[in-house]
Amino acid sequence: MAGGISTAIDAKSIKCNQKLIDATQESSWVRRLLIGVGLCYFFLFLLLPLGAVFVEALRKGWDAYLAALVDPDAWSAIKLTLLIAVVSVPMNLIFGVAAAWAITKFQFPGKRFLITLIDLPFSVSPVIAGLIFVLVFGAQGWFGSWFMDNDIKIIFAVPGILLATIFVTFPFVARELIPLMEAQGKEEEEAAIVLGARGWQVFRYVTLPNILWGLIYGVVLCNARAMGEFGAVSVVSGHIRGETNSMPLHVEILYNEYNFAAAFAVASLLAVLALVTLLIKTFVAWKAARIHAELKED
Repeated sequence: MAGGISTAIDAKSIKCNQKLIDATQESSWVRRLLIGVGLCYFFLFLLLPLGAVFVEALRKGWDAYLAALVDPDAWSAIKLTLLIAVVSVPMNLIFGVAAAWAITKFQFPGKRFLITLIDLPFSVSPVIAGLIFVLVFGAQGWFGSWFMDNDIKIIFAVPGILLATIFVTFPFVARELIPLMEAQGKEEEEAAIVLGARGWQVFRYVTLPNILWGLIYGVVLCNARAMGEFGAVSVVSGHIRGETNSMPLHVEILYNEYNFAAAFAVASLLAVLALVTLLIKTFVAWKAARIHAELKED
């Protein structure tokens, strides 16, 4: 009797599971349609434009392509773009780690407000961000006259470009670390402190290994945005050729001058940097997921 009841329950359970599987699986034609739409979207709006950039860049041959990249104005734009990334990314790295550490490890008045401020560049247009710096540091701005009297150039100079870029990119590292550190908790740090470790030792030997791949992921995203930023940099740069034009601004100028081959050549270099960034981002995400899965198994 008991065996019959058990068999009936098992059969009913199997039947319910099968219904659940059937309810959560689409038919083959629906799956093919969705996959086909996704692939068409990927080809038309991502792969095709990216390929067109390289085709147009090489339309006049390798000599014209290389000449466009070694042009003094283009080389100046490349160096400025790399300088922007080299300066803004480490500064945002320091800020992101400090902000994430403070938010996830301590309770203090204004904590919610600080989190809101970190998200501010995501909600403000980059053009508006550039205008804010012009209002503050421009010739007619709040502090512009003082800087002019002391022969310090902020707007239409490299310092203004750095300030604008740092503003639009500073959330990336913090936003990657905050949820990661909140999920990990602070038990390990507290245990290390009980065992006699000091603040820097706790960070170096406990916190940093746990957040390393998330930290690298945030740095990669921050670097990609810093090199490709256009709106905020366009407002504060002044578009001075050979001095304050980054690579995106140089591409715009060449395109407006109908120098399409040179414009696409510089754009292709930006595309290569973007693809390299994407590969690094994919590897970091895969590595982080693998480490997370190993930790769950342990």
